[in-house]
Amino acid sequence: MALLHPFKGWLPISNHVQDIACVPYDVINTEEARALAEGKPNSYLHVVRPEITCSPKTDIHADEVYEAGAREWAKLQENGVFYQEEAPSLYIYQLDWMGKTQTGLYSCISVKEYNEDVILKHELTRPDKEEDRTRHMLTLSSHPEPVMVTFNDEQGITEMMTQEMAKHDPLFSFDAGDGVRHTLWKCEDPAAYVSAFDSVPNIYIADGHHRCKSAANAAERLQNEAIKAGAELPEDHEIFFFPAVIFPMSEMRILAYNRAITKVTEEQIKAFETEFSPEETTQPIPQKKGDVCVFYGGSWKTFHLPDPTTPGAVASLDAELLQTRVLTPRFGIGDPRTDPNIFFVGGRRGTEELENLVQKGEAMITFSMFPTSIQELVDVSDAGELMPPKSTWFEPKLRSGLVVHTF
Repeated sequence: MALLHPFKGWLPISNHVQDIACVPYDVINTEEARALAEGKPNSYLHVVRPEITCSPKTDIHADEVYEAGAREWAKLQENGVFYQEEAPSLYIYQLDWMGKTQTGLYSCISVKEYNEDVILKHELTRPDKEEDRTRHMLTLSSHPEPVMVTFNDEQGITEMMTQEMAKHDPLFSFDAGDGVRHTLWKCEDPAAYVSAFDSVPNIYIADGHHRCKSAANAAERLQNEAIKAGAELPEDHEIFFFPAVIFPMSEMRILAYNRAITKVTEEQIKAFETEFSPEETTQPIPQKKGDVCVFYGGSWKTFHLPDPTTPGAVASLDAELLQTRVLTPRFGIGDPRTDPNIFFVGGRRGTEELENLVQKGEAMITFSMFPTSIQELVDVSDAGELMPPKSTWFEPKLRSGLVVHTF
C-alpha cells in the first residue's frame, strides 16, 4: 500500500510565484545559484542554496550557512509572500514541456514506507550529501523541496486528476523561462486520492534519493531526541512524512546521462579501437539500446556494447556495460563516484556540449549514451539492485518553492 498524507502546505502568493520558484538545489552549483538569485530577494534559492547569502569564503557546510537558510525562510513568511493552508490538502502539479504534459499528484509520503521498501530505490546515496540535506531540513524545520516518484497507474488515478483539472481553475500557472510551464491545482477531495493509492503496491523514486534518505535521517534524529526527553513523537507527526510529486510511469521522460573522460593516452585509444572497432558517423545520438556514440579526434564514431555476461537487471544496463567493459578495462576508470578522471553531462546539454568539452580541452573523449528506460529503472528497483551512478536524468525538473512542507 502506498500511503498518501495530505498536509498544510505553504504556498507562494500567486503574483509572486515566478519570483519565488527556483530550480532544485542539486542541478546548479553555488556560483550559478548566486547569479540566478541576484536582484531577486524573494527567490527560494536563498532557502535551498543558503550559502549564496554568505561570504564566498564561507564553508558551505558551516553552521552559519544552514542558519542563513532558516532566516531566509522565516523572512519569506514574514514578508507575506507565502501563506499556509488552513486544512491538510493535496495538489495536482502539471509540467508542460516541448508539447508534452506530465501530470502528478503533490502529496506527502511516508518515511516508514521508505524504510520498509514500499517506496523503492535504485541509487546509492552518499553520506556527505545525506548529512548536508539532513542538517538543512532540521535547521529549517521543513522539507523544503519535493522528490519525484513514479507509479504504475492501474487504478485510473490519472483520469481522476484530468477530470479535476477540467473542473477548477489552477492556483497558478507560469512559464519558468526555460520552456517549461508549471501549473498547480488544489484537490477538492484529498481523501479520494488517499483511498485510490491504497491499492498501489509500490512507488518508485525517480529523482531525489538523497532528499528521501535525509528525510528518514531527520525523522530518526528528532524521534531519538524526543525519546531522550521522555516524549516520544506520535506516528502521525509531520516529521514522519515528506513531500513528493507522484507521476504515472507512462508520462515519465528520461534523457541520456553522458560521460566525459579528462585524460586518455594514445595507447588507450588504440586498445579501445582494436577491441570495439568504432565507425565514423554523422549521428551523435545513439538510435537504440546498446549503441554508444563517442567523440574524439575531431569526429563522432559509434560502437556497440558487448552483451552482458552475468544475469540481473543492472548487468544489462548500458551504463553498467560501458563502465565494466569499456571505461574500467580500457581507460582505467575506477569508482565513477570518486574517480577524478571522469565526469558526467546530463539532461539538456546534449551532444554539442560533448563536442565543446573536447574542443576546449576540458575532456579528451566523450560518450553519448542511449537513455535508460523507465522499465529498466523499475526492474532494477523491484530486484532490490542499485543502478550505476548517473544512469538517469529526468526532464523536466520540478520547481522548488511551490509547496513547502513544515514540521
